[in-house]
Amino acid sequence: MAFTEVYNRYKGPLYIHAFNLLRDREEAKDVLQQIFAVLWTGRNDFVLKSQLSGYLYTAVRNQIFKRIAHNQVASRYITSLAEFGTSGECITDYLVRENQLLSIIEKEIAELPQKMREIFELSRKGGLSHKEIAIQLNISEKTVRNQVNNALKILRVKLGVLIYLLLFSNL
Repeated sequence: MAFTEVYNRYKGPLYIHAFNLLRDREEAKDVLQQIFAVLWTGRNDFVLKSQLSGYLYTAVRNQIFKRIAHNQVASRYITSLAEFGTSGECITDYLVRENQLLSIIEKEIAELPQKMREIFELSRKGGLSHKEIAIQLNISEKTVRNQVNNALKILRVKLGVLIYLLLFSNL
């Protein structure tokens, strides 16, 4: 009965207070429902250290502050999603294209003649100089240079059109 009396006495003034701060009828109703629900669930442990009206008005104000803070976080989240949607929309597309390109390049390198592929991979993937490759494979530096140049020519011809199509296909 005491709760009913408190509810009936304070719901109107607290609603007006909440509405004046929020300017939203439904939000004001939600704030009051939250305040009275907390009051009801904690009724057995509730200890009043000041006036009830002061407690309720403070509770309404604090609940509104919580809602405003939550709405600001939600707004920032939505804004960041929108920014990501405009600025980050192509990142995945570029990564997919990059992976496709790498796969095509690896396939074309694998199709090079065996000795040429070995020399090319030591040069490009292994990071060895022409001299180091020549020493390692017991061949002349000129042969290494020619094999690398020939491999690059073959790859340019095979990959030229593919790279163009892959990079510029969805612009």
